Amino acid sequence: MDKESKIYVAGHRGLVGSAIWNNLKSKGYTNLVGRTHSELDLLDGVAVREFFDSERPEYVVLAAAHVGGIVANNTYRADFIYRNLQIQQNVIGESFRHGVKKLLFLGSTCIYPREAPQPMREDCLLTGPLEYTNEPYAMAKIAGLKMCESFNLQHGTNYVAVMPTNLYGPNDNFHLENSHVLPAMIRKIFLGKCLMEGNWTLTRQDLNRRPVESVTGEGTREEIEAVLGKYGIHAGRIELWGSGRPLREFLWSEDMADASVHVLEHVDFKDTHEAGAKEVRNCHLNVGTGVEVSIKELSELVALVEGYEGKILFDTSKPDGTPRKLTDPSKLQALGWRHKVNVDEGVRRLFEWYKNTL
Repeated sequence: MDKESKIYVAGHRGLVGSAIWNNLKSKGYTNLVGRTHSELDLLDGVAVREFFDSERPEYVVLAAAHVGGIVANNTYRADFIYRNLQIQQNVIGESFRHGVKKLLFLGSTCIYPREAPQPMREDCLLTGPLEYTNEPYAMAKIAGLKMCESFNLQHGTNYVAVMPTNLYGPNDNFHLENSHVLPAMIRKIFLGKCLMEGNWTLTRQDLNRRPVESVTGEGTREEIEAVLGKYGIHAGRIELWGSGRPLREFLWSEDMADASVHVLEHVDFKDTHEAGAKEVRNCHLNVGTGVEVSIKELSELVALVEGYEGKILFDTSKPDGTPRKLTDPSKLQALGWRHKVNVDEGVRRLFEWYKNTL
């Protein structure tokens, strides 16, 4: 890419998209294009085509997606498969029709079977049943990477798919129902500490910034305690879903952005598989650290960083999700990229970022 190449970042306000946008700017790319959801609804095929007609980007980063944690994935199953398929269909389709030079598609390691061998290599895709709670989202992401692969094989395009592990970082979603495990945990423990210390000033600031079920910091103490209690947040104790035993790998979003830009600059579709292979598949790239931590250990780390000394309880009546989900990132490492931020440092950074938003 030239520094003046027009690059469209779909989802440029999101967790990963904003980090990719900032990474590109820091490396001197000057012709970036982004649209908020209110400016361009990616579910609207006509609007997406009109956008590509007028802007004609040379490169596309598809970081826009409908995402959420285990509760949201399991509850709003139709939303997760329909919206993600529509977004992918529209953006990848228009990229092809408009001759985009290169497209980067972002997926997720939830594409792998629930009982996949650990650590998970790219070639274990479609070798077993998916985790039930996020099956619709995973199916959509599998369709997206296969769409990229298929366009490349049939039409000679250069679409590369990357599958990041659990992401966290600046601009994360801290919604108590719809967020991923780490930001939800950071917020729950923060609010639990506030209640435990009787710090209503910070509690109200938090709820004014991010209301919970329409309850803001202007609510009564009884209203606030009641709504937080629904999410396991009490003075003196925090309740988390599951047993605490599942193992998870976490990747700092700015590391993911760095990996994404590395792939844009240095990795083409031809680099993702062996030349001359009779059957070309599994051309996507895992992006991860290769390091895992249990949910219980993670909660203890968050509590330590935040100075929380109350109880952390686990509700074993709630599902755990996939028991283990560790990536093998060696394929991307062989192509020249490796992570920099470990989870203990990342939790400290994200908590500081969160506090600064209040």
